[in-house]
Amino acid sequence: MPYELLIGLRYTRAKRRNHFISFISLISMAGIGLGVAALIVVLSVMNGFQKELRTRILGVASHIQITAMDGALRDWASISAQAKQHPEVRETAPFVQSQGMFSVDGEVKGVLVRGILPDLEDGVADFRQTIRSGSLDALKPGEFGVVLGADLARSLRVFTGDKVTLIAPQGTVTPAGVVPRVRSFTVVGIFEVGMYEYDSGLALIHLQDAQRLYQMGDAVSGVRLKVDDLFKAPRIARELVAYINADAWLHDWTKSHANFFRAVQIEKTMMFIILSLIVAVAAFNLVSTLVMAVTDKQADIAILRTLGARPRSIMAVFMIQGALVGFIGLGLGVAGGVALALNIDVVVPAIERVLGIQFLAKDVYYISDLPSELLWSDVWGVTGIAFVLSLLATLYPSWRAARVNPAEALRYE
Repeated sequence: MPYELLIGLRYTRAKRRNHFISFISLISMAGIGLGVAALIVVLSVMNGFQKELRTRILGVASHIQITAMDGALRDWASISAQAKQHPEVRETAPFVQSQGMFSVDGEVKGVLVRGILPDLEDGVADFRQTIRSGSLDALKPGEFGVVLGADLARSLRVFTGDKVTLIAPQGTVTPAGVVPRVRSFTVVGIFEVGMYEYDSGLALIHLQDAQRLYQMGDAVSGVRLKVDDLFKAPRIARELVAYINADAWLHDWTKSHANFFRAVQIEKTMMFIILSLIVAVAAFNLVSTLVMAVTDKQADIAILRTLGARPRSIMAVFMIQGALVGFIGLGLGVAGGVALALNIDVVVPAIERVLGIQFLAKDVYYISDLPSELLWSDVWGVTGIAFVLSLLATLYPSWRAARVNPAEALRYE
């Protein structure tokens, strides 16, 4: 074993005459551990929220959407078949989408009306899992049934089985002028996605009823696609241009909700930077610890120098000592942070029961549970940054130790 490593380890293990230095070393170690653990847990929670929101959005939106340039996509079955030729496209479903207004007892609400085929829609969306009352299968052609979002149904004060009036902007020309098309629908289901945008402003009807109401004939507004890996949707959308033989727009979910997901990513980045400062503060506590250790060990340094130790060897001794303190704190922080991130669904409810409070109230937040998704790439990134900061914190004290003059250090010994 090199003597630099042997002495550095001995300085870390040995009982010092100055117990205050040992105390500061423990504080530095604990600070690094707490900072690393906090950073891992917060990043995991941010990942969990991002995943939860993405899941809820994509439960209603589609991975890729093909829409006609003129608003009416004809021969959608052929376009679906062309899209399925791509090896990474899993399912397709046509849809008709337009604006409308629901009226019930003088209460009027503007909504986005989407016509779907329930059997095919299951392949590209998760509406069936969000149904709170009624059934998606109750949407049958010619019966004019509608499935409403939970907040929309609540604002209209309707329940399953009630009648609502849908007013379509596409009007009918009469001698008296253009009259909006009005149709009575029966509420056959209520869904709750957990996103206010959809729960308060989306209504589902059967595709054929939507085609009849909006006078589209056999055409549809577009085709929704589901792919094997949603993160590859941008690339797949670009590749589908070679498969689709029609004048149509292709856009993926990252473009449909670009601002939202960009904001979430910016929040995660800012939290990473802010919490990294906590790790930096804890790491640079090593500077004061090692400076005091160098002062305490000046006689030892002088003896080593008189025995022939080079300045770089003295510097290596104290760098090893500081790096070991940082490494122990880093190991404790990683172990604690990973354990907490993996069990946060158990720890947080326990804290809520003890304190008698709820951090995410169900009547305020759509996500009432604290989600967590541990990504090992984040763990390794945090570990690398913390270790580098710990090493940087050892440079100045070690350099100062290497410049100790043996004669001056031994003068009063």
